[in-house]
Amino acid sequence: MSTPTTRGGVPAFLRALPAAPRLPEAEIAKKYPVLRFQVFMGIFLGYAGFYLVRNNISLVSALLKSENILDTVAIGIIANAVFISYGLSKFFMATLSDRANARLFMPIGLALSGITNILLGTVPVLHASVLIFALVMFINGWFQGMGWPPSGRVLVHWFSTSERGSKTAIWNCAHNVGGAGVGIAAAWALSFTGEQWQSAFWFPGIISLIVALIAFILIRDTPESQGLPTIEEYRDDPAKTEAIDESEMESQSVWSIVWKHVLSNRTMLFLALANVFIYTLRYGVLSWTPVYLHDVHNGDLNAGIAGFSFFELTGIIGTLLCGIVSDKLFRGYRTGTGVLFLSGVGIFIAAYWLVPTGTPIWVLMVIVALIGGLIYGPVMLIGLQAIDMAPRNVAGTAAGYTGLLGYVVGATLASTGVGWIIKHFGWDVTFIFLIICTVLAVALLLGVGKDEKRLMESHAAARQNSEKTKETQR
Repeated sequence: MSTPTTRGGVPAFLRALPAAPRLPEAEIAKKYPVLRFQVFMGIFLGYAGFYLVRNNISLVSALLKSENILDTVAIGIIANAVFISYGLSKFFMATLSDRANARLFMPIGLALSGITNILLGTVPVLHASVLIFALVMFINGWFQGMGWPPSGRVLVHWFSTSERGSKTAIWNCAHNVGGAGVGIAAAWALSFTGEQWQSAFWFPGIISLIVALIAFILIRDTPESQGLPTIEEYRDDPAKTEAIDESEMESQSVWSIVWKHVLSNRTMLFLALANVFIYTLRYGVLSWTPVYLHDVHNGDLNAGIAGFSFFELTGIIGTLLCGIVSDKLFRGYRTGTGVLFLSGVGIFIAAYWLVPTGTPIWVLMVIVALIGGLIYGPVMLIGLQAIDMAPRNVAGTAAGYTGLLGYVVGATLASTGVGWIIKHFGWDVTFIFLIICTVLAVALLLGVGKDEKRLMESHAAARQNSEKTKETQR
């Protein structure tokens, strides 16, 4: 039950801001585009910042293994602690974020995650054993869950349905900017400290605190809180799904609303299950690239980190291309785009597996880059479909639900599961497992396609009715 200091579990200081008095039309026309660009840059830089301090053990996994500090199973357990925690937090924090001020919610989460990484890299007791290391990374993963939900809230409230695909594709490149950035930051820190693995945690942590401050300066909550009209009114672009009525929001508990509009929604379940296998592919390749290149192709530490960074950098191109293909070729049909890109992922994972030992490292780098370029499109599309196909009042929770299964189950398979397969069955079985994951992800996305087409038809009808109403009023 809510108290005077909380509402839906949200502390008073974090609550979403109420609507401000409506500004004059001339001021709205001037202020709206400026703030749209500003808040977009805030969530872009802020979310990139989260990747500086998310799961940096992957960057030094080959170093930890070669120096007999940790084996692949221990590395997998520690990485898995982040994934499980992040998946849980992404869902539970989203139920708060949908009712919270995005301007505070995101920077606070990033700052707490940055501080955790700084402490992990500078306080030896925090990595004295696998259990303690994993516990600290679990805490870090919980703070990480404060990144996606407020970003989704901003995207839903500041960008309308017809433009949200391209805007989400651009924003999603924050994954890759942050992922490449941590590779660069970690490589510099390791070089500067003589390959002391702890520097891959504390140095990116310091940078993340600066990014958190920038995000706070740039982000604003909803347009209404700034005296502006809703984005649907401003762009004359109805939502695919109607928002939940305020009377229902006030009279029903948080969890009854979540159950009705998210958890019992078949489309959301299919998206969440597809995300399990997409995240298994994403992290199954990314997290183990340094170890695979070292063990099978005799790559050094720098080659492993370079592969990590190339995977992330080409993801930028792939994500943007995915948005263009989705809008132009498939005309907003996200399912078709996802199936196309995932098919490419399967082809290049097979190539990554089958190239012979002794293949030049640059060839392997190209293959890794192509996998990264293709996988991030489906990663982006799952979140986009979730916020598009759920009421905007619970858009963050819907995206958090897909992330819950993606990280808790999918990333678990990619870290502990793949680490176990590598150790006991070798790389051939590992790659067969990843290809099977590709097939299952495609099958689940096809199950979403029918519902998506129905909503697209409904959205088109709503726009036609709006245009007819305007013509009648003229």
